[in-house]
Amino acid sequence: MSVTKSKLIKMKYTLRLLLFMLLISCNDDFLDQVPDDRLTFEATFAKRVNVESYLANIYSRIPNEMAQRYTTTEHSGPWTGASDEAEYVWSFHMGNYLNIGDWNATTGNVNSLWSNFYRGIRASSTFIENIDKCQDCPPDRVERFVAEARILRAFFYYNLIRSWGPVVLIGDQPISPDADLEGLNRNTMQECVDYIVSELDAAANSLDGVAFKGQNAGRMSRPFALAIKEKTLLLNASPLFNGNTDYSELVNEEGTSLIDQSVQTSKWQQAANASKAFIDEFVPGTFQLFRKNDNTGSFSPYLSTRDVMLEDWNEEIIYARTRGTIYYHYDVTPLHSGISNSEVKGAGGLSATQEMVDAYFMSNGRSIDDPNSGFMETGFSDFRAPYDFTQRSTYNQWVNREPRFYVGITYNNSLWLNTTSVGNIITETWYNGNSGRAAGGNDYPPTGYIVRKNMITGARSNQNRTIPMLRLAEIYLDYAEALNEVDPGNPDILIYLNAIRERAGIPGYGEGGIAVPGTQDAMREAIHKERRVELAFESVRYFDVRRWKNGELYFDGPAHGLDINAEEEANFYNEVVFENRIFNQRHYLWPIPQDEINANPAIMQNPGW
Repeated sequence: MSVTKSKLIKMKYTLRLLLFMLLISCNDDFLDQVPDDRLTFEATFAKRVNVESYLANIYSRIPNEMAQRYTTTEHSGPWTGASDEAEYVWSFHMGNYLNIGDWNATTGNVNSLWSNFYRGIRASSTFIENIDKCQDCPPDRVERFVAEARILRAFFYYNLIRSWGPVVLIGDQPISPDADLEGLNRNTMQECVDYIVSELDAAANSLDGVAFKGQNAGRMSRPFALAIKEKTLLLNASPLFNGNTDYSELVNEEGTSLIDQSVQTSKWQQAANASKAFIDEFVPGTFQLFRKNDNTGSFSPYLSTRDVMLEDWNEEIIYARTRGTIYYHYDVTPLHSGISNSEVKGAGGLSATQEMVDAYFMSNGRSIDDPNSGFMETGFSDFRAPYDFTQRSTYNQWVNREPRFYVGITYNNSLWLNTTSVGNIITETWYNGNSGRAAGGNDYPPTGYIVRKNMITGARSNQNRTIPMLRLAEIYLDYAEALNEVDPGNPDILIYLNAIRERAGIPGYGEGGIAVPGTQDAMREAIHKERRVELAFESVRYFDVRRWKNGELYFDGPAHGLDINAEEEANFYNEVVFENRIFNQRHYLWPIPQDEINANPAIMQNPGW
């Protein structure tokens, strides 16, 4: 009888937990209120097992950016295909709607992403308010759980402000069922930033000394909190939010601008200080740039820049998502028509643009438009790629490029990564090739290139991996960027910029005959170029271009690729326009979902929507 009773009690708690999860997750509007069911709260939070399940549910709202083909499946955004890095072949991908300007405040994906983050915020606040009801949670564990929830809540706010700008801060407490929501409106950008930073600081202090690897890998940690703090400050210092007079009419009822109208250099200083503080605390003892040797024991820039994204919890990874369906493997595995083994067959539908291909440096560290780069626009050469075992006839534009190019791009007549399932396979992306348009039907690379970075070297179906979200190289580049804006000429700028280039196997500035950028503007351009290449296909470029206010320069106008419709392979190499993209002033900030405006007309819509 005692066993039966115990099972019934456990089932009772489980059913109540499931009911409560449904209550907090089934509604679309972020301000939908949960019933004031105190018994449900008490039952949910009484036992540690239920507490941990509730917290895991909050964690599940962290975006899975390897599911960008279906942006609503796991809270992923359309960031890669919506930037000048790539194009998805499938028309249903949200990035394709952004690229042609066919989206607005009623678009479902806009509402789903907004709602996901606010649901996470609301659930985090509920968790923090009720964790003290746990009867078998030790005090130190309660403190840790609260800190994790505070970081999650701040991280969700960070995701909101980088797409929508200033948003509604709904406070530390869950909204009560009888709250008067009429007139609730957006906070200023600075208020949002201050709140996020204060939450991250407090949580980071609570987690000081708490392990975040091993069995705790994937949990919120002090390093991740301080890294997101730095990134929040960098966002706030950037031209989109620092003295952007384009938003002069975005003011609250008191007449206060939601976005600062005058440039404040002190914001760059705050971002530089935060990134340097992170480096000083965690490098090299906790994190360092990932380096890997080849089978001869020699340092390999190619393996280092490839496997930093593939080896779980390596010394460069600050945070990775541990759960999520990985559609990405199918997206970037070529079709390989004529081969029956599904482990080497995919769609190749995530296609790199010519603009991204051209952004990679040459092996001597120079841009392709540098007269001394050695770049050849036409012809073919016998060339052995870093991942290959022999030379192959290769279009000269792809010969002698830097190692990160061969990490990032699958091009015509290149060896596929997976050589274990069926042996060596050569990918052909021209019209009649095994992965070209004629063979693919709806699955082919619309630019003639396929994104390769972040693809495993084994079977496509392998889902047993983490999803990298933030690594040390990004912090280094953040620091260099912020420091250049506040203290141009500071030697640290060159130190950290060149550290990225050295690991990538190319000369740094001031080495190999490459001049050090001599002005603040020239250094800014060099940092921007390095970010574009080092962080390619990591859901960074879309946000970088917007926060720099360079959207019209990079996201508007013709986008280029190779001629995938040419039935003669020789003509395939001609550069053509595959799409005329649209980006204008209103696209810098996403529209507040129309459902939210309808529910509370006092909420100000972003300009242009």
